[in-house]
Amino acid sequence: MEVQVEQRAGSTIVAPSGDVDLSCSRDLQTYLREVFSKNPERVIVDLEGVSYMDSSGVATLVEGMQIARKQSVSLVLCRMQPRVRSIFEIARLDKVFTIVDGLDDATSA
Repeated sequence: MEVQVEQRAGSTIVAPSGDVDLSCSRDLQTYLREVFSKNPERVIVDLEGVSYMDSSGVATLVEGMQIARKQSVSLVLCRMQPRVRSIFEIARLDKVFTIVDGLDDATSA
């Protein structure tokens, strides 16, 4: 898994690519913690490049959501692949997270 982080229009975009599973979810956790340590206004997790995510990856994003709420930061997930989105829907996390289709939608969510 690789992770790219960029700034765009007042948002910090975190874009992992590859599988997010037990072997690399800690890496994503490290990136998210570093991003939140800089007190961003909005964090967008662009999941377009993630074709598979297991429970450790989901737990990493849940932790990110908890940090975001504590810091009053908006956390938005976008461009989920259908396989990944179904995991969130089965766990009903699509009701907890802000999930949008496109990156442009994420910057205004």
